[in-house]
Amino acid sequence: MPSLPLAHPDQINFGWLIRLRWSMIAGQLAAILFVSAVLRLVLPLSPLLTIIGLEAGLNLFAASQVAGDRRQAREWWLAGVMGFDIMAFTGLLYLTGGPSNPFSFLYLVQIALAAITLRPGWTWALTFLALLGSAVLFLWHRPFPTDVTHAAYMNMHLRGMWVAFGVAAAFIVYFLLRVRRALEARETELAASRRDTARQERLASLATLAAGAAHELSTPLATIAVVMKELEHLVEGLAHGPDHEAVTDIRLVREQVDRCRAILERMSSEAGASLGEALVAAPLPVVVSSALAGLPTRVAVRTEIGLEERACRVRVPARAFSQALRGLIKNAQEATPDGGIVVLRARMSPTSLELEITDRGAGISPRILDRIGEPFFTTKPIGQGMGLGVFLARAVVERLGGQAHLVSSPGVGTTAVLRLPVDLVETAQQIAPVDEVAAAAREVMP
Repeated sequence: MPSLPLAHPDQINFGWLIRLRWSMIAGQLAAILFVSAVLRLVLPLSPLLTIIGLEAGLNLFAASQVAGDRRQAREWWLAGVMGFDIMAFTGLLYLTGGPSNPFSFLYLVQIALAAITLRPGWTWALTFLALLGSAVLFLWHRPFPTDVTHAAYMNMHLRGMWVAFGVAAAFIVYFLLRVRRALEARETELAASRRDTARQERLASLATLAAGAAHELSTPLATIAVVMKELEHLVEGLAHGPDHEAVTDIRLVREQVDRCRAILERMSSEAGASLGEALVAAPLPVVVSSALAGLPTRVAVRTEIGLEERACRVRVPARAFSQALRGLIKNAQEATPDGGIVVLRARMSPTSLELEITDRGAGISPRILDRIGEPFFTTKPIGQGMGLGVFLARAVVERLGGQAHLVSSPGVGTTAVLRLPVDLVETAQQIAPVDEVAAAAREVMP
């Protein structure tokens, strides 16, 4: 299943910049209304509100572009919006006292945001623009209108500086934390993507290994088959009569050799096929029956599939999923003592279809359980397993967007859980209309 494209840092930063600018616009509007309505100072409201309206209009346009196609967000968009904000802020300061305005040092907010989100060239350009705007205000600005005493004005100015400091600190901290969380989420996505790529590379390597093993082992197996056939003829032609027990053993060996050759031929023909296998909608009982076919009968497998689950179909790569399920069931059989029972249970939930394979073996300790699923790691004796069953099952299920994990209690047993997302499951209610349409189509066809 193809993974979703990862968000570029410029897209992340631009999205949060738009949200931050709405807060900035609201703060500017609140400050103007407070000074005008509460402090009773005469301000040029028309040009001030015009500048804020332009900021809001630009933010609406930028938000519509990002919502329409996030791939359009580029670094120069961030630089352009920040440059406009610097010029708009210069205009606001020009109309409200210039350098004497206690909010004049909020230029630093724009510079800090540029340093966080942009490359050095853009950051230095915006810094120069902020310095130029600040310098212009020293030469040209409209004096802040006030008729209060100098002491009262200084007291108001100092309080304004304290408010400005709090606003600057809040904006910078908020933006920094938001950007850091977004970038951490992107790093998590990248790590998951790298894990998926590594898993697919391991699967491709295993497919190559399987094809190579089938090719290399076919020759010695063919030689063994020929030798055993000659040995059978030799034993049957003994002068004192055939040794029926020896003949029986020889025929058993030949049967097992033929079985190995058939398995190797299937490995050679199917190697790598499951990696690109298409999804098909198969009834769940059929998938389960395919997984159970050919398993040893030393330990019985009891299936517990309800009526709702029996009526549903699952869209999976049939061969790969059946092999994954078979591997987990075989592991459970090998862990269960002779005469025991392995339980295969299917259960629907609002969000997923769960398949549970439960054994009554010795269980797995937590220290070892953490490593189960690594390729070629096994707790079985040498020669009885390669440690690929859980790895392949997890790879197949996670490629479908599901989850696979083990739950084990030492001395009680182990449960392997496969969880498929609900969008891969077709329930009886969803299947019926499709079957009715197909039946109607067959009736009208000549």
